[in-house]
Amino acid sequence: MSAFKQFLASDIIVTPFEVNKSFTFEGSDFTDSNVSIDRFLGKNIETKVFVSGSNPTTGTISVEDQELIYNSVKELYYSNHLSSSYSDNVNTASLFPGRDAEGDRLVGTTQSDGRYYNYPQTDLTFEKFFPTGSNNIIGVISIPSRLYGNYIQPKSFEFTAPSGSITDDGEGNIIYNNQICGNIFYGQGIITLTSDSIPLNDGYGSGKYGSVIYGLGDAQFIENFVTASNVTCSFSSSLDIFETQYKCTLRESEFNLSLNPSLTSGSTQITASQGTFFTPGQFLNDFATGSLFSPYLTTVGLYDENQNLLAVGKLSQPLATSPTTDTTILINIDR
Repeated sequence: MSAFKQFLASDIIVTPFEVNKSFTFEGSDFTDSNVSIDRFLGKNIETKVFVSGSNPTTGTISVEDQELIYNSVKELYYSNHLSSSYSDNVNTASLFPGRDAEGDRLVGTTQSDGRYYNYPQTDLTFEKFFPTGSNNIIGVISIPSRLYGNYIQPKSFEFTAPSGSITDDGEGNIIYNNQICGNIFYGQGIITLTSDSIPLNDGYGSGKYGSVIYGLGDAQFIENFVTASNVTCSFSSSLDIFETQYKCTLRESEFNLSLNPSLTSGSTQITASQGTFFTPGQFLNDFATGSLFSPYLTTVGLYDENQNLLAVGKLSQPLATSPTTDTTILINIDR
């Protein structure tokens, strides 16, 4: 038999805690439906084509327009950095109450942060480059949220291709050979390759002698990471799990009488298709009337307001209720 008690707001505590998991995927795993790490080339197309489907496409899983990839990344992540790689400031007027007889006036201009929100990954001021020349190429690696959770753990990302490895520095930069070649946006699972700081534009004259990419330009450097099949991607995810603690408190004056009908004399047995039941009699048996008799708890159930059973907690051993002190049972549920 069951006895019910309503929870108070103070009896329920929800506590978040962060969990992490590391992943490593080979290039052949990227297209698996449970992984789906996509890679794109974005291009600032010089000659505009107004025929649907005429622009070059990109994507190893989904097919997208290269120009749309370029424009989307520019608008979302770099719109404050197109003319100044340290973020473009905007001029705003200041309000001076009662400045003159005409009343409050907006006077002068002051410089403030950029007008767009470009998902900054740090409070530090650092260079953030985006190429705007005709036919410039960018690379994008997209990791789905079901893998990274809330965000990619800083300093955990590494992507290896035949041309070498790129990593993140924990501040939103992608590093190749100790040089910044793009950015990572931890909360969106987006990695961009712009390769401005990689001295490759002049071919053999500026490529690092002896390196795999000796003699390659920026576009080829990016394409090696975006289009190569022999690649490996590793990172750590971060996810908040919420633990709900229910405090079930039995006061010393509560639940000291068992509701089991077998404790009463004259209880009646009823057999039905659902099982065998007992209806309680009118009097307690002698062994249940003594001051030393105490009911035992074996199971705690959590119900909603309609008395639908939602969860069941089994005690490791029967617990006797106390007639002198309060008894508290803690139930923790992770979700």
